[in-house]
Amino acid sequence: MASGTSIGRVRGLGSAKEGTHHWWHQRVTAGSNLALMLWFIVSLALLPQLDHATVSAWLGSPWAAIPMALLVLSVFYHFRLGLQVVIEDYSHAETRVVLMLLLNFFTIGTGAIAIFSILKLAFAAGAVSA
Repeated sequence: MASGTSIGRVRGLGSAKEGTHHWWHQRVTAGSNLALMLWFIVSLALLPQLDHATVSAWLGSPWAAIPMALLVLSVFYHFRLGLQVVIEDYSHAETRVVLMLLLNFFTIGTGAIAIFSILKLAFAAGAVSA
């Protein structure tokens, strides 16, 4: 049996002082996701057609590519924050570390692919119009 009082045994196992920071980032990204998704839906609704050529030409504009890249960044960061909470709550010990590494690799990898795709369309459209 351990010696000391019950408060002495749990000292150092309290709050990590990160909850407010994490909570605030989730709320900020949720707000930016809402605003950027509304922009995305309205922008697509205003396009004359939704074929590949029209959408590619639209995404070639900086007025579409920049908010789209911001949308991707915000959505993937929000996704990572949400899954981090699930992993921290329901996994233990080494499994938690492995799952957090996989989560980070997945979000960074898929986000990078999405940003690369947006930039490729934006710069290709700029090269054709020049």
